[in-house]
Amino acid sequence: MVNTAPKPSETEVKPGTKEMAKETILTPRFYTTDFDAICQMDISSQETELRAMLEEMRNDYNRDHFVRDEEFDRSWDDIDEDKRRAFIDFLERSCMSEFSGFLLFKEISRRVKKSNPLLAEIFHLMARDEARHAGFLNKAMADFKIRLDLGYLTKARNYTFFKPEWVIYAVYLSEKIGYWRYITVFHHLQAHPENQYYPLFRKFESWCQDENRHGDIFKALLRSQSSMWKGWKGRLWARFFLLSVFATHSLTVLERADFYRSIGLDPIAYDKEVIRQTNKTSARAFPVILDVEHPQFFKRMYRCSDRNEKIAEIEASNAPKVVKFFRKLPLIAGTAIDLLRLYLIKPIDAEATRQMVC
Repeated sequence: MVNTAPKPSETEVKPGTKEMAKETILTPRFYTTDFDAICQMDISSQETELRAMLEEMRNDYNRDHFVRDEEFDRSWDDIDEDKRRAFIDFLERSCMSEFSGFLLFKEISRRVKKSNPLLAEIFHLMARDEARHAGFLNKAMADFKIRLDLGYLTKARNYTFFKPEWVIYAVYLSEKIGYWRYITVFHHLQAHPENQYYPLFRKFESWCQDENRHGDIFKALLRSQSSMWKGWKGRLWARFFLLSVFATHSLTVLERADFYRSIGLDPIAYDKEVIRQTNKTSARAFPVILDVEHPQFFKRMYRCSDRNEKIAEIEASNAPKVVKFFRKLPLIAGTAIDLLRLYLIKPIDAEATRQMVC
């Protein structure tokens, strides 16, 4: 998909809508891929599993769960300003992430319709789910008198090219870590209802079931391509995407620490729990997983997070660009070294463990 849309400066956001967040390493990205290569993928080894999941998608068990009931029908002016700001940031980034998935899945469905009707319908139904999530989040933002212009986002956002294999690795992890993020928040707020200040949180259980189902579909796609989990290349790529997703999650959670504290969660404890559970789940799909219990793992991860905060402070300062660059350079280098050291920690052989269980 070639992005020929006008640049943000060439079009304007509609009145009453929120300007899109500035693109940084942590903001949700919009992706495109090699659609012809997806058309040529042989998924026959996982066809039975994919057809079973397609039937679940057709049944659409969550179709009545994303309904704005009477709990939403009130003013939210009683939420204090700091909590409101943190929550709106959470809603905005989550909405952008869901909408990004919708655009990618919709385009894949359109492009593979003739060559692979099974895959086309699966991606069409996943796009339906993502659109439903994005729309629900945008309506929640409207409760706070702002919303995102999703049509504008489609035209103005830059698109990042990912090879189909990278899409499969990344989206599998995105959906699975999304599941653990939402279900962890849901269970926490069940135990501490006094922190549940907005009814959207009650929808998280149904929400995360969609994420889990999408992840299972991408697991089947991954396992259908033996090159993605057999041999040394598959092992290296699995480690790379696990580390990339976990590092992004840690940096994002600590960047949004105020939001998690607003619902009574300790950001670091939450981050560790989500990463541990996602890593454990990934052993069902990936040939290797990371040793997140290694004494250096979270220590180095949070050093990266501390540097990220310092980089943000430098970027927000009034210093000249060249001064900012040289002040950020050692921080960026330190983060790169820590991430490399984390990548080189001996991984856990998930394939061998799976065979022993079998």
